Amino acid sequence: MSTSLAIFIIAVVTIGCATGLISDWIKMRRKEMEHNQSAGDYEAQIEALEERIRVLERIVTEKKYDLKREISEL
Repeated sequence: MSTSLAIFIIAVVTIGCATGLISDWIKMRRKEMEHNQSAGDYEAQIEALEERIRVLERIVTEKKYDLKREISEL
């Protein structure tokens, strides 16, 4: 086997391994980004639900107060 053929084979194997590693790294980064995005979506949903609960609590407490006042006025 000639030296140039051996160098060619080593270069092809090295390029193939490097391509596989880079591909895996890109997939990993993409999954991390998707995970971070979905975590942000969940945080936004939780904040929206907390705000709705605050509004409902305010409505319930106001109506109770108004109801007590109306009953005492009768």
